Amino acid sequence: MQSMVANGQVAVTASGEGPPLVLLHSLLADATSFDRVAPALGRDFRILIPDLPGFGGSAPAPGGLEAVADRVAQAVREAADGQPTVGLGNGYGGFVLLLCALRHPGLFDRLVLADCGACFPEPGREAFRGMARAAGEKGLAAIADTAMRRLFAPAFQAAHPDLMAERRAAFLRTDLAVFQDACAALAGLDLRGRLSEVRVPVLVLVGEHDEATPPAMARELAAGLPDARFVMLPDCAHVPQLQIPEAFTEEVGAFLGLQVAR
Repeated sequence: MQSMVANGQVAVTASGEGPPLVLLHSLLADATSFDRVAPALGRDFRILIPDLPGFGGSAPAPGGLEAVADRVAQAVREAADGQPTVGLGNGYGGFVLLLCALRHPGLFDRLVLADCGACFPEPGREAFRGMARAAGEKGLAAIADTAMRRLFAPAFQAAHPDLMAERRAAFLRTDLAVFQDACAALAGLDLRGRLSEVRVPVLVLVGEHDEATPPAMARELAAGLPDARFVMLPDCAHVPQLQIPEAFTEEVGAFLGLQVAR
């Protein structure tokens, strides 16, 4: 495993051999959320896991979600050395990836969009506004329980206390201003009118118990894309790579034409 700083601003961890596969993490998690699936996927791909702008070792990218997507696209070009690249994004990372594909056609040759969508319904928008407001008034710790519930179903939390402690600690390391800016961007996002511009094959995954981006959002996303396959993941909420890593890698592997060993 090696670390690099692409375009001088985005920290990227690289491992494995083969064509590049970029993994983009969610807003309520971090790059380590892919630790359970990177080794299996790394048998066939060179895995590139950036810290999204404003997270971990990456500098913030002021200017909204478009600026974040442009920064990530620049980093992907450098880290992938111009090779055809597969992009996989979870949650917030999925929205960033979708914007990258729209703003930088040709950068990715296939996409996996896990637990995201093209536009939040009003209850989802208000949830982001409420989290940003509460975090600004009382700090991230005040919304940590809400954040964990949006990531993981209650039964999963109860069965995995060590993982929950790890995920809570990762969330609390998030920069408050970056979190608030991301919440505002997601609350105002609507990409439904541009989905027809995505000209590469897309796998749309969603957990059946996802509270953060409900399955209806993922169905709408898949329906609007010219070449999309939709898969509902059972017994899972918002972060399938942590909750059901084997099933997740099998679905991704099938889409990419791989035989992913358990």
